[in-house]
Amino acid sequence: MAISMTSSMGKKALWLAPLSAAMLMLAACNNSSAPADSAEADTATDAPLNIKIATESSYKPFSYTDADGKLIGYEIELVDALCAQMKAECEVISQDWDGLIPGLNAQKFDAAIAGMSITPERKEVVDFSDPYFHSGIILIGKKGDDLSIDGLQGQPIASQRSTVASQYLQDEHSNADIKLYDTQDNAYLDLTSGRVRGMMSDKVTGIDWLKTEAGKNYEVKGQEISSNDDAMGIAFRKGDPLIAKFNKALAELKDNGTYDQITGSYFGTSSTAAAQKAVATDGVEEVLVVDEGNVDANAVIAAEEQAEATAN
Repeated sequence: MAISMTSSMGKKALWLAPLSAAMLMLAACNNSSAPADSAEADTATDAPLNIKIATESSYKPFSYTDADGKLIGYEIELVDALCAQMKAECEVISQDWDGLIPGLNAQKFDAAIAGMSITPERKEVVDFSDPYFHSGIILIGKKGDDLSIDGLQGQPIASQRSTVASQYLQDEHSNADIKLYDTQDNAYLDLTSGRVRGMMSDKVTGIDWLKTEAGKNYEVKGQEISSNDDAMGIAFRKGDPLIAKFNKALAELKDNGTYDQITGSYFGTSSTAAAQKAVATDGVEEVLVVDEGNVDANAVIAAEEQAEATAN
């Protein structure tokens, strides 16, 4: 048996020898040109990014569903543009607001975009992209009601749970009868049914609702409340290299005008932080200017409605 095994091994060695020599020669040739060809090799082997992004689909106009159940809105269009800029394959899914950060850290998806303000508390558990939007807080109440920011003690006031608006309400008006909801829509329902007297909301989503049939009998009480947490960003797991890719794509969209085009189509301006709104009246374009942190939101709504009526 020993002689047979040795003979067999010898035959294999003889058969492998020419192949081994050929492989060594090929490797030597490849190594001689490796520095010049490395960039091309990296490019050729780069696989397209496949990214799953979560959103909360009842936050109009940022992200919500149409009559067919399709996700639409400002953030959906922005994500589409970012992914196109990165040449990435992206899937956007709907997720309950309370589950966004836990789901992100549990690796159920790779990023979350849902009007999420960049707060110190959130930065302890996730990282954020560069800001893509700024928005303040407003108090909404029924027209003719004397509800005010300074008179919330004992009053039933609604807000969406785990938002900057609800945090402000809890921090600054803990003596109010605070009612927290899983979605903005459910808070609006209790507002219109009279179960709560007012609602503390993100400015943009609140103003958007006030222009609907359901919100026509309601208005902003007082002025916009500005905080240090006005900036919104895309959330990622700590240290995720995707952050740099998204920041680069966002900067490129701002440079090539795509960001302004998308933002302007929803809000009339590329930056709500600048607090300027172009309004068409009688064929002449005016600019309604308001101080940041002291926005007359009802005047903005009236100007928008006038512009729409003029256009029609």
